[in-house]
This record gives sequence, C-alpha cells and structure tokens, in this order.
Amino acid sequence: MKHLLLSISISIAFISTSFSQNLSQPKGGGTLDIVLVSPGDGYSLMNFEGNITGYGLVFAQMKVSSINTSKTSGTLDGNARTILNDGTLISTPVKGSWKRFGSSMKFYFTDAINNGAMNFVMWDVKLLEKKAEVKYFELHGPDN
Repeated sequence: MKHLLLSISISIAFISTSFSQNLSQPKGGGTLDIVLVSPGDGYSLMNFEGNITGYGLVFAQMKVSSINTSKTSGTLDGNARTILNDGTLISTPVKGSWKRFGSSMKFYFTDAINNGAMNFVMWDVKLLEKKAEVKYFELHGPDN
C-alpha cells in the first residue's frame, strides 16, 4: 500500500509539473496605438498597430462585444497579423474576454499562431490615451 501511495504521489507531481505553465514573467510585450474605434450596436471594432518584442510590427483588429447593459465586460474576437524582422508574415485568430474600468479596459486572450506558437496575452487598453500596453506569456513555442 505504501508503494502504491508513493507511486501515485510521484505520478501526480510529475504530471502537474510537466503540464504547468509559467506566468510569472512575460516573454515579451510592447505598446500598440489605437488607430480606429468604430462603434456598432452592442459592439465596437478596434484597430491597433505597433511593435511587440519577438514579433515585430503587429496589426490587430478586435470586435469587442458587451455582455451586460453597463458595458463593463464582454467578449472579444479578432485577428492579428505581424511582419517579423526577416519579412515573414504570421497571423493568429484572437478569442477572449475583456473588462472595462472607466476609460481603461483589460483584454485577456490566447492566440494560436500559424507558426505553431501559442501565447496567453494581456492588454491594458487606455482609451483616452489611444494606447494598449501588451504583454504575452509563451505557452508553446513554434517547435513544441
């Protein structure tokens, strides 16, 4: 019985460390400019562009839809494209959630980049400043 419990404990420890993700330090980030906000009925389209560490020049469009009448939270859906320093074009769909605090918003989403990489991404969007501070945490690199 002791051997069984020891084996189970070791297995659980191995599995939890093998599949865990480190979100203590972002892999990269940067600042994007808000270049367009186009309001719709229950949503807004937002276009962003700027440089992100590790990805170069990024262009993104988000459809930000509210889920409550106070328009303080909701879902986001969009696409991003980037041109790496070597000229390679990569893209990703964007799916996530957002929360608004006055004139600031927080975006949270994962991306699944067409080169195989996957990131957890957080944006601090400052609407009145027309800026978005971006940081991303690599979940999987392009090779794993």
